[in-house]
Amino acid sequence: QVQLVESGGGLVQPGGSLRLSCAASGSIFSINAMGWYRQDPGKQRELVAAIVSGGSTNYADSVKGRFTMSRDNAKNTVYLQMNSLKPEDTAVYYCDAEVVIGPDGSTWYGWGQGTQVTVSS
Repeated sequence: QVQLVESGGGLVQPGGSLRLSCAASGSIFSINAMGWYRQDPGKQRELVAAIVSGGSTNYADSVKGRFTMSRDNAKNTVYLQMNSLKPEDTAVYYCDAEVVIGPDGSTWYGWGQGTQVTVSS
């Protein structure tokens, strides 16, 4: 089984920065892709950024130039560096992952528990 654990959320003033982490643990053979999503109450969960095994990243238009997603393969961890934060970035941030869990190529897909990010003065 695989677990995803997010950390790094909190309260920050507009214009500030936060760095989120998402660590994958368990029966991991390799990781195909990991992503960051966010969700406000009453709204749909939206993709913020994603990184695939080849290393390429995609970002939502609303965060391009402000957020940077990176990964540490040795730690099975991805990060989301969030700069120039705005009140509209307030949400619960979740990470997801597609993980290869065996040499036969079988995969696991799941979500972390989420971490709250609040941008407010």
